[in-house]
Amino acid sequence: MFIVAVLILLSAILYIYYKVQILRTRDSLRQVYFNAKAKLCLGSLVFFFGINQYILYQTRLSLFIGIVFLLIGGALSVRGFKETKHYRGEWKRLRTE
Repeated sequence: MFIVAVLILLSAILYIYYKVQILRTRDSLRQVYFNAKAKLCLGSLVFFFGINQYILYQTRLSLFIGIVFLLIGGALSVRGFKETKHYRGEWKRLRTE
């Protein structure tokens, strides 16, 4: 249970870090890249929060809520990962030209 709490905290810190990086940069490609990374971190935050809620309470209601959080967090993480991979490729392509 301690590991899940650490992962939740780490995801929240990284989410805030990438959102601040969006404000600090002027390059639009880097902004969408950081936004994709933030989306990945937010998805992992929701995912691990769903796991933590079920571990903490272990009731039928927390199981259903946890499943919803797992689905939403997983979808956000997958989309963030795909966007991050895409924009990283675009950044490398533009830098080599």
